[in-house]
Amino acid sequence: MIRVGMGFDVHKLVEGRDLWMGGIKIAHTMGLLGHSDADVLVHAISDALLGAANLRDIGYHFPDTSDATLDMDSKIILRDVISLLAEKGYRVGNIDATICAERPKINPHVPAMKACLAEVMGIDEDLISIKATTTEKLGFTGREEGISAYAVCLIEKD
Repeated sequence: MIRVGMGFDVHKLVEGRDLWMGGIKIAHTMGLLGHSDADVLVHAISDALLGAANLRDIGYHFPDTSDATLDMDSKIILRDVISLLAEKGYRVGNIDATICAERPKINPHVPAMKACLAEVMGIDEDLISIKATTTEKLGFTGREEGISAYAVCLIEKD
């Protein structure tokens, strides 16, 4: 059996925070504001995986009202999501994700993000596609007020 899921996340860019994307820290003048480390890519992937398995969403499992999730490393969230999928007998088939940001340039960091995410999920890097785009200076992303990410995944069960 195969199932498909879609995830989306967005966070506001602010000064005084580190920028975490795809599980790695990226040098930038601003970071993303959130209850956890605000890694939009990991959050979008996590929501896609949870949705595919009919396990609700990231906010249900990791509420932003909980002290336990305050400043949480999003790699922990993703690892826990993979465990939830495994409990239902699912494994990742593939992930296709897109990050929307004007700056910083994302493409130089894609190999490191893929390596990190593959390790966290215990899958081959070839199962993860990460793309980057801008919004041609349009909207909140274009004004560099925030960064968003989209993810689609396929999960499989024997």
